[in-house]
Amino acid sequence: MSGRPHLVLLPGLMCDQGLWDYMADDLGALAEPHFGDLTRDADIPAMAARVLAQAPERFALAGFSMGGYVAREIVHTAPERVTHFALLNTSARGSTARDLERNRRMIEIAEARPFTGLAPASLKQAVHPDRGGDAALLDHIQAMARRLGKAVFLRQMGLEREDGHRRLEEIACPTMVVTSDHDVLRSREESEALAESIPGARLEVVADCGHMTPLEQPAGLARLFEGWLRGA
Repeated sequence: MSGRPHLVLLPGLMCDQGLWDYMADDLGALAEPHFGDLTRDADIPAMAARVLAQAPERFALAGFSMGGYVAREIVHTAPERVTHFALLNTSARGSTARDLERNRRMIEIAEARPFTGLAPASLKQAVHPDRGGDAALLDHIQAMARRLGKAVFLRQMGLEREDGHRRLEEIACPTMVVTSDHDVLRSREESEALAESIPGARLEVVADCGHMTPLEQPAGLARLFEGWLRGA
């Protein structure tokens, strides 16, 4: 590709473009960023179709957490359009019966009351234990959730995720899988399974970081992005 590559970025559950705020300058120096909208559809194929309809003809693709599921759907649907592929703090595991029951209960609770954002315990669980008292970081995460609101929360909590391990070997573009050493929401083992099954994929582990890698370790993740985009 001539000039800067196009880079489509997909956020996680109850996240929006603000997920990438702390990386904005570094990302802008590496690529032309585009931000996929995962807020308006009720299933992963529909989310992927919307992103593809709005994306450039050829692009690098990075999906964080829930966005990683959408990113895999995109690379399977239109592999000829994806030049580079990154999966961040995500998995190919499908929803279990326990997951679906937990989400059903959370939907029932949310439907019965005004939506004021994510529970404080959920916010703290998403970051490194040492950042649990970082008010600025937690407020930034909470602000995304509040901007998206109740309708998006209900749609995203209602998603059923299919197991995607059997199709990982089909992914042919240069791939980077990123995990964090203190991510309790998506384990290192899940990331290792991705990297082991995608041909030629490399696994990167971000130190001193919980689940929210783009906000907790933006400079370190930007360096990984640079190697991924320029080195492949």
